[in-house]
Amino acid sequence: MFEKLEGIELRFVEIDSLLSREGLSSTDFTRLSKERAGYADIVSAYRDYKKLKLDRDAARLMLEEEADAELRALAREELGSLEEQITRAEKQLQLLTLPKDPNDDRNVMLEVRAGTGGEEAALFAADLLRMYTRYAERSGWRVELMSSTESATGGFKEAIVLIKGEKVYQRFKFEAGVHRVQRVPATEAQGRIHTSACTVAVLPEADELDEIALDSRDLEITVCRSSGAGGQHVNTTDSAVRVVHKPSGLVVECQDERSQIKNREKALKVLRSRLLEKAQREQQEAISADRKNQVGSGDRSERIRTYNFPQSRVTDHRINLTLYKLSEVMEGDLGEILDGLATFHQTELLKQELERVQGAS
Repeated sequence: MFEKLEGIELRFVEIDSLLSREGLSSTDFTRLSKERAGYADIVSAYRDYKKLKLDRDAARLMLEEEADAELRALAREELGSLEEQITRAEKQLQLLTLPKDPNDDRNVMLEVRAGTGGEEAALFAADLLRMYTRYAERSGWRVELMSSTESATGGFKEAIVLIKGEKVYQRFKFEAGVHRVQRVPATEAQGRIHTSACTVAVLPEADELDEIALDSRDLEITVCRSSGAGGQHVNTTDSAVRVVHKPSGLVVECQDERSQIKNREKALKVLRSRLLEKAQREQQEAISADRKNQVGSGDRSERIRTYNFPQSRVTDHRINLTLYKLSEVMEGDLGEILDGLATFHQTELLKQELERVQGAS
């Protein structure tokens, strides 16, 4: 681990030198700045760790050479504190040196779709979108609606938002999957609890450095009049845009802007992110052929989380975490759940790394 840390620190210093050179292109500056940002936390932690070790060596030397009993007692107390700090620092460095997801620093295309449950599922899709929007606002991130299709009762059959901010994908990537809701629908006269489901997809936003080239010959772009539930948001011009990427079969529709040009730009941005996610997924599947699809079929039984309104309970089934504060969660208080998922993921990575080291020895 420490050889790896030395190498990272050397690369960090090298990047600083490269960034200070004159004549650096904007593309190279952006690329190097992103690489530097990826190393900044680990280099800072490693340098703090090395300083703690130097302080410990000084305390040991004082304990061995100091004749004054009171100073020796102080050195012994300081040495104990430093040993504890070094142990914590080593554990932190273990986490920081785990394999890094290259998408963690990216913005996110978050897609919510109604699954099993009809109109109730569409209403819950709107609730989920609001929950994620509230969390993003709390985090100081920006949310932009890219595309949406409303249901007859004001929910969403599907909605796509772009969330921009620091480490958005790192926080949201475990939200992908089927979300199940158990509650009494507003239209239920008998007061019976219904179970519905929505699917959430979390796609890293493609940026200019990804070089997701779109050949115009591969695109089939059509325009039509926008439509909304019950005649809502109907434009008087043909501004809705539908883009078909013929090689992959991916289809993106966007009608939320009144400008055809803006709808086209948004549709192409969503398409690039889907193509990036598709390419990365296929690469991962080549390594692990049994990797499951991100959101499954949308069936109620394929769930990662359950939101039970009568009990005010939310349960994440992957980490067996149950919280009885559903109203707060639906208002965007997702921190405890997201922290639990991140900790579980880090623990699994540590186990894999330990097994790898043991297997190699």
